[in-house]
Amino acid sequence: MSTSSDVIDAAARPSIELSSAQTRRALLALGVGGFGIGTGEFVIMGLLPDAARDLSITIPQAGHLISIYALGVVIGAPLLAILGARWPRRSFLIGLMLVFAFGNFVSALAPGFTSMALARFLTGFPHGTYFGVAALVAAGLVPREKRTQAVAMVLLGLTVATLLGVPICAAIGQWFGWRTAFAIVGLIGALTAFLVWRWVPFMPGDAGASPLRELGALRRKQVILTLGIGAIGSGGLFSVFSYVKPTMTEVAHLPVAFVPVVLALFGVGMVSGNLVGSRFADRALEKTIRYVLIWAAIVMGAYTFTSHSPIFGPLNVLLVGTIVALSATLQTRLMDVAGDAQTLAAALNHAAFNIANALGAWLGGIAIEAGLGWPSTGWVGALLALAGIGVHAWALADMHRQRG
Repeated sequence: MSTSSDVIDAAARPSIELSSAQTRRALLALGVGGFGIGTGEFVIMGLLPDAARDLSITIPQAGHLISIYALGVVIGAPLLAILGARWPRRSFLIGLMLVFAFGNFVSALAPGFTSMALARFLTGFPHGTYFGVAALVAAGLVPREKRTQAVAMVLLGLTVATLLGVPICAAIGQWFGWRTAFAIVGLIGALTAFLVWRWVPFMPGDAGASPLRELGALRRKQVILTLGIGAIGSGGLFSVFSYVKPTMTEVAHLPVAFVPVVLALFGVGMVSGNLVGSRFADRALEKTIRYVLIWAAIVMGAYTFTSHSPIFGPLNVLLVGTIVALSATLQTRLMDVAGDAQTLAAALNHAAFNIANALGAWLGGIAIEAGLGWPSTGWVGALLALAGIGVHAWALADMHRQRG
């Protein structure tokens, strides 16, 4: 019987041996795609008033475009992963990025809300599958003991997008019109397709893949539990981040002009957590997952108190950003437990994080509307992290039971 690592090696190893420089270029190409997707997903948050005015809708209605994008991610991730599991990895990634680029170009030209909503749905469609397949490819480029670090390099683009891509594109959108931001993201998508074609080596798809076999991932308890860890345990990250602006301005009494600095600190935390967490995960994967969740509970519980301070509040936001370390570690865990349904399981990781986004923001909003105040998002996050610890403990107990 083949193990999951055998499946990864067979389906994700390049047909030629790469030098360290070639490997770095391949990982850079994949990371540029992550940068483009991260920028395209979040840049609209800073341009909602402009988009609403141009599309003749209210700002809350424009906010639905964010949810519609997330819906595209959740639906597109499993569907495209199932349909494309047999495709050569490089060709699949190029196709996904061309769809992403096209969706952003259409977003830049959409004349009304309906066409814009359809464009955002289409743009979100390849999001999860790209990250999933790119993670499989990245893991196949390096020795097994460096898998998580390679996956983290793909996700580094996403975290750098929050630090640089989003604020830069948002500023350009303010100066030259909000549609310009989507045109730029479309160009990044097209550039990624070119770089993947030039720098990522040929990797065959899984010749034995079929929709039924890929769907088999959903029958694996360990896959479901791993997705549950991400969907629940990382929800607090989004609970805090979704309401960080009003918390910092109304509770910490920071001037609005200082909010971009707070967001930049969050981005620094994401980059740091992604890089440091992946190194620990390659040494001890399960311990890293558990410790990151414990760290998340502590950091977000502390946010409830530090959010009143104009100094410690922003610093705590930086620490909240480090919780993104869960993403790469759970991506690697999925590789270990998905068996022969690697493509679907890998793509679903990012669907799970979009569920975490919706869950965290929703529960945070309930706490605020209940009169608990803006800092209560920290308690929501801490409770979700504790629930994630419980799901992880369940997954480990089930794994030991299966082996016993």
